[in-house]
Amino acid sequence: MFENRLELFPASTSVENGILHVGQANLSELAQVYGTPLYVYDAGEMDLALHQYVSALQKYWPSGKWGITYAGKAYLSSAICQWVAQNSIDLDCTGAGEIGIASRNGLPAKNIKVHGVNKNREDLKAAFDHAGTIIVDNLAELENIARLAGGKQIPQLWLRFQPGSSVDTHSYTQTGHAGSKFGMDADQTRRAITYCKQYGLPLAGIHFHQGSQFRDPEPLGDALCKTLDLVSEAGFGTDWHLSPGGGWGVSYNEKELPNPSIEHYVRFICELAAQECKKRGIALPTLHLEPGRSLVARAGVALYQVNAVKTVAGKNWALIDGGLADNPRHALYNAQYSCLRVNRPFDGVGANTSLAGPFCESGDVLIEAIDMPLLAQGDLVAIPVSGAYQLSMASNYNGARKPAVLSVKDGTVRLVQRRETVEDLIDRDL
Repeated sequence: MFENRLELFPASTSVENGILHVGQANLSELAQVYGTPLYVYDAGEMDLALHQYVSALQKYWPSGKWGITYAGKAYLSSAICQWVAQNSIDLDCTGAGEIGIASRNGLPAKNIKVHGVNKNREDLKAAFDHAGTIIVDNLAELENIARLAGGKQIPQLWLRFQPGSSVDTHSYTQTGHAGSKFGMDADQTRRAITYCKQYGLPLAGIHFHQGSQFRDPEPLGDALCKTLDLVSEAGFGTDWHLSPGGGWGVSYNEKELPNPSIEHYVRFICELAAQECKKRGIALPTLHLEPGRSLVARAGVALYQVNAVKTVAGKNWALIDGGLADNPRHALYNAQYSCLRVNRPFDGVGANTSLAGPFCESGDVLIEAIDMPLLAQGDLVAIPVSGAYQLSMASNYNGARKPAVLSVKDGTVRLVQRRETVEDLIDRDL
């Protein structure tokens, strides 16, 4: 009765001798060697998702000039930077910390784009030193860039436009609506364009983003048309860049299946952008998409061990060894996950069970009321679609140590981030 949950896991997932495998790696053995909580990323699944974006852009964008920028906020590590470099795509960094990770892993400046709603002096200095593009959020930031230049070459600038509309997603992950903290409205964007022309700043493109984890691209249409109206007014010329952001969704549980089509999303953007550019007499831009979640979320599987089971007031609880500290998404916006037991995942009669972590918060619940085989102390559970916005938002709450991270592909296992230790927590203090 649980077989349909396999569709949420990486395509390489299988059950062999009663044990879940990902990328031909035995999840039970990985937990024994590396401990839990443990995050396992299937590198082949990331390659597959990226291939879907590349194929769709090659098929539907008529000028052939396009780019893909991995959104580092979804999950960033040295291994991710290396994957970005190997695939000749770009990396979106927010602030000096992410820029530092990117530059120290050898990413060329031309492949680093810098986002951020409130870039401070350190962020801008890092962008000047290591990035090829700054996406400007507001007029004050634009003035700071001009002041900080001091004769230095300024990276190319894109302006972040707030179109006044958003996509259908949780209110916490909507970004393009009027009154959002992100970007500039139409009048502010016009003033920013004028400022760039007046001071000779290297304005090269325009960007907007309406939200994350959406499944219907139709709301992008209005924002895209408003953006192209501004471009038509400004006269960007024949060599310019357009980014409608990213945020394309994934299925987190079986009720959300099938997974949203990447090709459908890309085709919608490409066909509408080409049509609306032609209508306005605008040269086709270099089109940039910024997938983060839809490249990496399904590649990640989180492994936990059940430490205790109990029934309180008729409610079944499985208490696992991770939760809020490594995955705050359920607590933040009620994200709905699914789960499989690692050993004999499909065996047993379903019992309505809630999975909760060890942390001192009532909100430390990863899955509320899911049918599972009867769980016992020592069982391992695997939560799919754990690759995005979990480790990147992880904390040391209650002294939690951030989990180890593995990369697997075709049976090869690589430790890409070690587990934090108590000594790590102590050593940072003076």
